Order: sequence, then C-alpha cells, then structure tokens
Amino acid sequence: MRREFTANVSHELKTPLHTIAGCAELLENGMVRPEDTARFYSQIRGEAGRMIALVEDIIRLSHLDEGAEGMKRECVDLYDLTAETVKLLSREAESAGVSVSIEGENAVVYGIPQLLESIIYNLTDNAIKYNRQGGTVKVSVEPLSDGVRLSVADTGIGIPPEHRERIFERFYRVDKSRSKELGGTGLGLSIVKHAARLHNAKIELQSTEGKGTTITVVFPEQK
Repeated sequence: MRREFTANVSHELKTPLHTIAGCAELLENGMVRPEDTARFYSQIRGEAGRMIALVEDIIRLSHLDEGAEGMKRECVDLYDLTAETVKLLSREAESAGVSVSIEGENAVVYGIPQLLESIIYNLTDNAIKYNRQGGTVKVSVEPLSDGVRLSVADTGIGIPPEHRERIFERFYRVDKSRSKELGGTGLGLSIVKHAARLHNAKIELQSTEGKGTTITVVFPEQK
C-alpha cells in the first residue's frame, strides 16, 4: 500500500511539474507572444496551486495514518462549525452557479475540531464541484437519540454504481479529467473516511446518476 501510494503521488506531481517546466522554458526563451504571456503565467500559477493542495492533503493523510497524535479533542457544536465552514466555500459556490443552504439545529460532538471541519469542507466542496449550473447543495446537522447526523446532499452528476465502493480510496476519481480540471487532488474523500473513523463515525452513501448524491456521516452518542 505504501509503494502504491508513493507511485500515485509521483504520478500526480509529475504532470503539473512538466506543465510548469514547459511553460517556464517557453517564456524564458522568448517563444511566447506578448499577448499570450498572461495565459502562460496563469497556467503556471494554477498548476503550482494544484501541487500545493496535493501536498497539503498528503500531509493531512499522513497525520491521520498516525492516529492524529497530538490533536486535542473537545466539545464542538457541529452546526456552528458547519455554518463557518460552508461560508469559506461561498465564493466557490457562487462561481459554480450553485446555491448552498444549511438546515438543522445545534448538536455537540466530542472530537477534533480540525478533522470535523475537514469532513464538512471536503464533502461540501465535492458537492459544489460535481454539481451542475443552477444546482443546489443542502447541508444538514441533526441531533439523534444516539448521536449526531451530518448530511450533504447535492443535485449533481451522481456516482455510477460500479464506482461507489471505491470513491473513498486514495486518488480514486470517477471522472479523472473533470476532477483535475476542477483542481481536485483525489484525496478529499479519503481524508473524510479517515477522519470519520477516528471519531467512530459511520459513512452512508446514496446516489442516483444524473440526479445527485447524498453522503451522511453519523457520529455516535457522546459518553
């Protein structure tokens, strides 16, 4: 698994590095028309951003693999945290033409704030990215008699049945070209899976092709 992960990381980094090197070489040798330089600089910046996001996700996963040692647990209001996290994605949602709403009520989870935020962020980010123009994302937090339910539902492209068991694997993408075009690292749902596991939470997936996907994380009762 470690060898496979290393090979995947190398492959994921190779493409943007080649793109950056190629663009830089053309610019350096004066082979780019003045009116095209902005496009080349933009491409370099975009590919560099992709690598930064990938490295940050790799660091997060490595920390999770070690059991999130040193990360403090505390009582967190999942509804308030969801509202704050969704606000961070408001610009992305607006650019994608997707409306995001939050519903539910205050519910406390005993856990690691950074990891709880990463669950909310990655699920909502995916729901926005793999949606359609004019689509919606509904994020809800619901206290249960035996825990707390976090749910992210979208009206996006959906996930074909043959891919559903694998989408939480590292670097697994249903639509590789669209994922890379949107800046996805292929690690977001793997981070969700590991962060949920560290909170003894269960993940449920419901999806219909062409209609949307709902991913639910159920946190156990705090004892």
